[in-house]
Parts: sequence; structure tokens; C-alpha cells
Amino acid sequence: MRKTLLILLWTSFFINLAAGLFGPIYAVFVGEIGGNLINVGVAFSIFSIFTGVIIFFISKWEDRFKHQEKLLIISRTIICFGFLGYVFIQNIYHLYAVQMILGIGFAIGTPAYQSLYSKNLKKGKYASEWGIWESMANITTGISAIIGGYIAEIYGFKTLFIIMFIFSIFSLIVSLFLVKKIKMLNQKA
Repeated sequence: MRKTLLILLWTSFFINLAAGLFGPIYAVFVGEIGGNLINVGVAFSIFSIFTGVIIFFISKWEDRFKHQEKLLIISRTIICFGFLGYVFIQNIYHLYAVQMILGIGFAIGTPAYQSLYSKNLKKGKYASEWGIWESMANITTGISAIIGGYIAEIYGFKTLFIIMFIFSIFSLIVSLFLVKKIKMLNQKA
């Protein structure tokens, strides 16, 4: 496995860890800020639709962008702000705004990440190397769900959101290593 792929796996690991901490208890948090099940659906829809629409348009542009690793850093930075934004949510409208911020972050990052990952697959190892990512993502999310429920129950949501923010910062830092690695590879070429 190429070192670039390992860096990509680590940046993804930390984002999946951060998001997985909150995923299964999301509806409980919405209830705590005065929302109901309809608000849960609307908030999730805002994130998904916002992300989907932006991905549709930005991915065409990203095909021509020469430094996708920089887009990944922009994405991770926006996601960090989104996760930090959860700390300050006081009502459902704040939640909707944070969902939009996260949607932008994931929309910028998803095509860039997948393109970088695909470009660095070893010939003949496409399925197994994508399988490593899928395994890591699912196992990380599954384990973090248990941990997130425990943290929220014992220490509260604010503590959980700060931990999510910290893990997203780790993802951003690892992404910076990607830029350095790609610069080194370009200098050798």
C-alpha cells in the first residue's frame, strides 16, 4: 500500500471517528434543543441534499483542479468549524446552519478524497484497497457510536462536541501531511 493511501486512510479515520461519535444519538440532541422528529428529518435532509447538490456541481470543477489535496484541506477545515459549531447550537435553526456548513465541507471533500484515493490505488488491488477503506470506515463508526453514547450520557453533549472537534483537527493535521507527501513526489518527478 502506498504511503499516500495510508495518509488518506488516517485522515478519513479521524473524520469517521468524529462523526460516528454523534451519529446514532443525533435525534436525542435535537430533542434536547427543543426539536422533534420532524426537525431531525429536516436537519438530516438539509445536510444530505445540500451535500448532494454541491457535490454534483463542484465535482465537475474538481476534475480540472490540479491540487485536490488542497481541496481536502479546505474541506477538513470547514468540517472542523462545523463540528465546533455544534457546541454553540441553542435552537433548531442553529442546527440547520451547522448542517449546511458540514454539507459544504463534505461536498468539497468527498470528490477530492475519492479521486486522490483512486489515483493512489495499486494496479490490480482496486477492490482490496477500497475494501480497506470501507472496513476502516464501518468499524471506526461502529466503535465510535458506543463511545459517543457513553460520553454524551456521562459528560454531556458539549464535551462530546469538543471531542469531535479535536478528532476533526487531527484529520486536518494528517491532511497537511498529504500536501507535503505530494509535493515531495512532484519534486522527484
